[in-house]
Amino acid sequence: MDFKSKTLFVVFILIILAAIGLSYYRYMVLRDYYVTVEEECDPQIEKCFVYECDPADDSECPTNPEERVSYYKIIQKKAYNIPLCDPQKDDCPPLTCADDPSCLETLCDESGLAEGEVCSTATEDEAEVTPDVADVSTTVVTTADDITAEAATGTSATD
Repeated sequence: MDFKSKTLFVVFILIILAAIGLSYYRYMVLRDYYVTVEEECDPQIEKCFVYECDPADDSECPTNPEERVSYYKIIQKKAYNIPLCDPQKDDCPPLTCADDPSCLETLCDESGLAEGEVCSTATEDEAEVTPDVADVSTTVVTTADDITAEAATGTSATD
């Protein structure tokens, strides 16, 4: 190999190693990625997704038909904002989007359902108690990118 080929080969290998190192740093050290979680949801105050356990598919499904139904919402949150604990234990707090501008909470919306998904239905009494919550599909949040864009242009995302 001549000098140019060796130099090009070494530069190429260094670029690949730098990309691998930066990816490792971003994802493993900084934990800078979104995690999507299905969190418990209260169908009396929120429009929730409904999951019904099928005993034919799941051997751990309860025998009582009323216990087979569970309600959930989808939360997307940065990994560095999620506590490092076991969510199955009592000492781990539930995931919420409170005071987290990078968090996105998705509630059920009839117009955007995928195949097999079902929304909870509020009774008339529940709809009277929480009229605004039944119409909400997604909580809008301001991200760091929006804030940077606002600072650069001098406008607000809510304008």
